[in-house]
Amino acid sequence: MMRIAYLMLVHKNPQLQKRAVETLTSDHSAFFIHIDRKADIRQFSSISGDNIFFAEHRIPVYWGEFSQVEATMLLVRQALASCVNYDYLVFSTGSDYPIRSGRYIQKFFEENRGSEFISLVRIPAPGYPLSKINRLRYPSSKPIRRFALRTLAKLGLAQRDYRKHIGSVVAYAGHGSWALSRSACQYIVEEMTLKPYLEVYFRTTFTSDEMFFHTILGNSPFRPRIRRSLVYVDWSAPGRHPALLTERHVRSFETLDKVSVEDEWGCGEMLFARKFSDENLELLDRVDEMIRRKEGRSDA
Repeated sequence: MMRIAYLMLVHKNPQLQKRAVETLTSDHSAFFIHIDRKADIRQFSSISGDNIFFAEHRIPVYWGEFSQVEATMLLVRQALASCVNYDYLVFSTGSDYPIRSGRYIQKFFEENRGSEFISLVRIPAPGYPLSKINRLRYPSSKPIRRFALRTLAKLGLAQRDYRKHIGSVVAYAGHGSWALSRSACQYIVEEMTLKPYLEVYFRTTFTSDEMFFHTILGNSPFRPRIRRSLVYVDWSAPGRHPALLTERHVRSFETLDKVSVEDEWGCGEMLFARKFSDENLELLDRVDEMIRRKEGRSDA
């Protein structure tokens, strides 16, 4: 039986998170959850169960900084160290919600065993210029250097050549969500040990969570097995953040037996969607009803 570990990086939306866990729970699944140290963990006290494991070590996570990768790797290592050998590790953020049941998703991975799901493109590419990986950026933990760098950036002195720091490694980028086999996750851990200069470099890049895992896997034996990610995202909103999902999106999901997407990342079925929030839980009611209807049972 396919065993799945869901890795969840969370800082808000405790009700959404609780309901996501309930929807995804199936035989041989578990949940590894990191709550941002800046958040009040008591808000998430209603999330409990024998298959739920909170990260004991919590770190403050800042959007666009390497702390996102650090927190993710805490969960990856925790899942890999478990006495259960999970076949797939599925990473999501606190605004993702499944659009199929846990049992359906479990069957999906059984039927697609051997594939790695992470949207990936070689840099440079549309939306991913060389400046994305070459621009130097210090994290919030180094405010003085960060402030000084702003002045250097205005003078055009905040750029560097990544090839001088990571050598022959080819740079890749893509979306932050992924679902990877156990062996691929073990490979990432091993590469971080064998090539510590990768972590050193990406610690001072912006949105490193969109490049770090992608670069490691893009240069790995797993590259031929990679397919697009499984998360539906609407990038039509202005700015660098995806649009909040609305009734319009859910209405579109309802009309399709399988929600599939075909774009620059390839084609594939979507099992999750981003982004929802606690401010519109009625939308989750509608998604849950859609899942029950599509899967033909009252307890989906």
